[in-house]
Amino acid sequence: MKNKSVDMLIEGAREWGIFLEMFHVEHFQKYYALLLEWNQKMNLTAITEEKEVVIKHFLDSLSVVKSGKIKGDEKIIDVGTGAGFPSIPLKIVFSKLKATLLDSSKKRITFLEEVVNKLGINEIELIHGRAEDIGKDIKYREQFDLSVARAVAPLNVLLEYTLPFVQVGGYFIALKGREVEEEIKSSQKALKELKGEIEEVKQIRLPFSDILHHLIIIRKGDNCPLKYPRKANAIRKAPL
Repeated sequence: MKNKSVDMLIEGAREWGIFLEMFHVEHFQKYYALLLEWNQKMNLTAITEEKEVVIKHFLDSLSVVKSGKIKGDEKIIDVGTGAGFPSIPLKIVFSKLKATLLDSSKKRITFLEEVVNKLGINEIELIHGRAEDIGKDIKYREQFDLSVARAVAPLNVLLEYTLPFVQVGGYFIALKGREVEEEIKSSQKALKELKGEIEEVKQIRLPFSDILHHLIIIRKGDNCPLKYPRKANAIRKAPL
């Protein structure tokens, strides 16, 4: 990464109250290089220009700290992690996070294995599987302080995939785009069914851009009914 992009990363992270050391920057540089390398053989991201990756992937991922729910040693699951966002940037900064990254693509998990090995990241688990299956597994069900997702699914669908992983009293943090009002309105039934409650919606402006995003912070107040998550076909046909 060029000096200008490094400066943007450092200054942008500072806006989130994160002070990066040079070893953090080196980790982000290695991550970016691997992202470009692997993106030539598989579809990881349409965003490849250096400054754009810094803003729209790295700083966007780190914006999760604005939720106020990450102190640094939580047990966190990233549902539908894709190329590792937001969890790999968070793990680079908060090395004591106990992170589980879940994705349905074996190729993406293979890429993440390479990232974890090259960056020397500890206390991280990579799972190839579907959220609706892993969410029923007692090893993972209601075992996490936090779940996060930057997936493009509507909020009512995301809730069914993510809240079953969260322990009672824990949180799901959804990273969403500019418009969230309609999604929130359409999610009231899902929130009620899955025992979630929106605690706060935070608007985030990504540094060095006019991009407005939102963090939807959802607290889990009770155990999810055992029938959730349903199979993907059922969720698709009759979303909550």
